[in-house]
Amino acid sequence: MEFQTEIKLKKQEDNQIDYHSKVLLLGSCFSENIGETFEYYKFQNYINPFGVLFHPKAIETLVSNALNGKKYTENDIFLNNEQFHCYDAHSRISNPTKSLVLHQLNAALQKTNHYLKHATHVVITLGTAWVYRLQDTKQIVANCHKMPQKQFDKTLLSVDDILLSLQVITNQIEKVNPNVNIIFTVSPVRHVKDGFVENTQSKSHLITAIHQFLHRQSSIKNHKSYYFPAFEIMMDQLRDYRFYKEDMIHPNAIAIQFIWERFKEVWISKSAEETIEDVTYIQKGIQHKPFNPKSEAHLKFIEQLESKKQLLAIKFPQIKFD
Repeated sequence: MEFQTEIKLKKQEDNQIDYHSKVLLLGSCFSENIGETFEYYKFQNYINPFGVLFHPKAIETLVSNALNGKKYTENDIFLNNEQFHCYDAHSRISNPTKSLVLHQLNAALQKTNHYLKHATHVVITLGTAWVYRLQDTKQIVANCHKMPQKQFDKTLLSVDDILLSLQVITNQIEKVNPNVNIIFTVSPVRHVKDGFVENTQSKSHLITAIHQFLHRQSSIKNHKSYYFPAFEIMMDQLRDYRFYKEDMIHPNAIAIQFIWERFKEVWISKSAEETIEDVTYIQKGIQHKPFNPKSEAHLKFIEQLESKKQLLAIKFPQIKFD
């Protein structure tokens, strides 16, 4: 008897992710969750340089600004609630010190530029099709930063709007990095503040636009754009509130790990899986709290742990443990 609807996935035959890959993750919370898992297993990755970006236009702005050499100035930031903010970035970048905000924005743009040019894989996660547009400038913002609602117009991006944005994003990336693999996902996090019906409408626009885009790409020889069904795994395979956090909106640690395992089935190479086992052993060893730190058994364990670290460092010098 089956107690789950299993979503069948096929192993990616080429262009898999290994410990030589460079992975850039942009977008909504799924990028954060998977990115943190990449971080734990010591892959080379860069996660959301401007913080969480919920909709495609915010991601498009980041990619465009990074590749076009934009430099943020005082005209691009504003003061609210004793913090300086930028409409292009999440509040993670916000700070009471103006110069620090500008430094973080420009440093993140430079690093994003580097990663866009050298990444082997870019994972783009779309969270919502709802956007807020400043009434006076018509700018679509990445984050409202708790500014008065009356200053914004809230609109739903059409499928064509999203499709055009995805095309702009990929065209710009592929122009500087023609061999990059771009993996699209839709965040399983529900934006219930928009309303349940509105959230479903939003997700449907995102999913439709991505698949229309991929259908167009399929006619291009050796195309490297893909879809990973994180949203479908959460909604159809893990369709139970025991897989959610207490807010009943965000996937919990069990769900995140499950989706990572499915992602690994598709995208992570066999050689990388073996290294993941070594990294896991070391990570657990580092976190281990001994009853007797001076015991012979624990000292031997520490020696073995250091030996594994050294062997791993020989193969992958970029792997560092705190």
